[in-house]
Order: sequence, then structure tokens, then C-alpha cells
Amino acid sequence: MERRHFLVLMGAAAAYATLRPALAHARRLASDAPPRLQPWELPDAMPANAPDLARALIGAAVLAPSHWNTQPWRFEADGNSIRLLADPTRALPAADPERRSMMIALGAALENMLVAARAYGLRPNVTYLPDDGARGIVAEVSWTEGDAPRDRALFATIPARRTNRNEYDGRAIFPQNRAQLMAQAMDDFGLFWLDDREALRDVADVAFEATRTQARDPRVEAEHYAWMRFSDREARRRGDGVTSDAMEYGGLAHWMPGHSFDPSSWFHRFGVESASRQARDGVRSSGGLALLTSARRGPATWLMAGQVYQRFALKATQLGIAHQPVHAPIELSPTRVALAHRFGAGGSDPLLLVRLGHARRPEHSVRRGVALVATFHNT
Repeated sequence: MERRHFLVLMGAAAAYATLRPALAHARRLASDAPPRLQPWELPDAMPANAPDLARALIGAAVLAPSHWNTQPWRFEADGNSIRLLADPTRALPAADPERRSMMIALGAALENMLVAARAYGLRPNVTYLPDDGARGIVAEVSWTEGDAPRDRALFATIPARRTNRNEYDGRAIFPQNRAQLMAQAMDDFGLFWLDDREALRDVADVAFEATRTQARDPRVEAEHYAWMRFSDREARRRGDGVTSDAMEYGGLAHWMPGHSFDPSSWFHRFGVESASRQARDGVRSSGGLALLTSARRGPATWLMAGQVYQRFALKATQLGIAHQPVHAPIELSPTRVALAHRFGAGGSDPLLLVRLGHARRPEHSVRRGVALVATFHNT
């Protein structure tokens, strides 16, 4: 080998050795690059072209709530229609074996899309479970133009809506506000209300026992742990889940959430008790409780229940009322029966328990951006 070539090779080797840590770090940063997150804002006026309109409608949909912020949705935009699909990789098979909560979340996303369409002056049409849900399609929304803008007030609340897990201040809900909330129920659904303090304490005890029962199920707790994020940075990196700070746990569970909610940890017992107390105290601090029910069951019913809940949540946001679904009592059969009895809803199937009241407004949670959850076709 010529001396010049030898020196070039040696120089390259030395440069590689020097830069190797930096290159490895850069590769890690690239692989750990956070997903593109959806901003909590929407175009006020209807976008001028079809792709941007579809992005705006899907952008409204992904701001819907979902249990543990799993965001179990995908979208296919095709001309003047959007298909809404369930993403089974984001299901909660232990806590939600029937996929009731998943379908309610999809229904909430669907309702956001419809509210946005009407606010833009479109006339949307929905086909539920086309082809019996083939390929996981739960709904198809198509639209025509030329309608007068509607639902503008609710549309403005889509980016402002928050699931509020804070402790509420106990103030009751004004009767006129309660009437507006209860008016959001569609046909075939019931909305039942409780605000008597003794009744609230009874339901709080039900929430305590249901949360503790769930937390002692290793499958459910492992599932919850997988969707818990232990810092804002981790939440932004993953683009989903709920941060431990947002859960408003107290005591050791607040200071050591990574251990307290790890089912394999000795500290897990502290997480169980903290989550159970938080569920009980949250209900006790509420100004009222609403129970959404239906006499029917099945995916289509649960999808429409999500639409009812989303309109309810948007109306609560418009009225300045904090709200949070309380899932554990709904996910266990014995406590569902107990809830129906306490609300006087015998003969109906409880679908969602919501606590309402007044509290400081929390920060928004993260959402995966439209580019990550949508496919656009050219036809």
C-alpha cells in the first residue's frame, strides 16, 4: 500500500473513531424522534381545496377523548368522503373486552367531524358500519356543499374541551345548565342525573371498589401501566397516553408513579390505594353525575353513544363545566348493575358515567397528527 493511501485510511479511521459516539447519538435521536403532534386549533373557515378540507375534518376528529388517550382511530379520505376505522392495536382487551369504550371513543371522533362539517357549511351524511364493519370501518362520512353554517358554537369548543381529572369544588350545577346538558341525548339513549350529596357518596364508594378491584387484576393493571406516561417528554415522544401528573394521584403514587403502578413492584399496593381514593374523592367532590344508558347493545349503539357523549362534553365546555368519564364502574358487570339501580335506570345498560363540576382547567393532552392516522386517496 502506498504511503499516501495508508495515511488517508488511517485518517478516516481516526475520524470515524472520533465521530462514532456522535453518530450513534444522532441515530438514537432519529429513532426516538417524536411523532408529529396535532395542534389544538382548527381552521375557522372552510379550507378552499378538498385535501385541506379533509385534513381539517380529521383534525377535529382526533381532538376527541378516548380512554387512556389510546386514540383508537384511523381515517381514509377519498374525495368528498372520509372513512373512520377502528385501530385494534390500540384496544384495551383486558379492561374493555367488548370494545365498548373503543367504540364510544370512535363515536366521539365521528361527532367532532360532523360538528366541524356543519360549521363549515357542509351537509354531512353518515353510513354506520358499512359492509358490516369490513376492514374495521365503523362509519363513512360523505358531504355536499352549500348548506348554511351550523353548530358554530360547539365547533369553537372542540379545541377547548378537556377531560378534567382534578378534584372539583363541590358546587352544584345550575338547573338551567343541567337542562342544556340533558338535552344532548339522542333517541334510544337515556341520560340520568344525580346531585344529592348522599347519593354522590354512595356512587363514590362504588367507584372506589370498582377501581380497587380493577387495580388488583394484573392483566388490567399491566394494560393501564402501558398507557401511563411518566413525563411530558415521554408523552410527546409517544404521542398518546396519559401522564402520571394528569392523573392527580397523591402520596407515594405522585412521587414514585413508575414504581407505584408497576404491577411487578412491591410499591404497587400504594398505587392501588391511591387510584381507588382518587376515584372516590373525585366523585365526592363533583357537583353532579350523569349516567348515559341504552336499552340496546352492540357496536352501532356504542358508536352513537360516543356521539351523544361528545355533544354533552362540548356543551359542558361551552358552559364552563368540568367533566370526566369514570370508567372503572362501567367496565365491571356487578358495578354496572349497581349504577343502574342507584340512578333509577333499571332495564337499561349503563354505557358511561360522567362526573361534572367546577375546577381549574388542565393542560391539553397530546394527539398524534393527522399525517400519522390518515390515508389520502386521489379519486
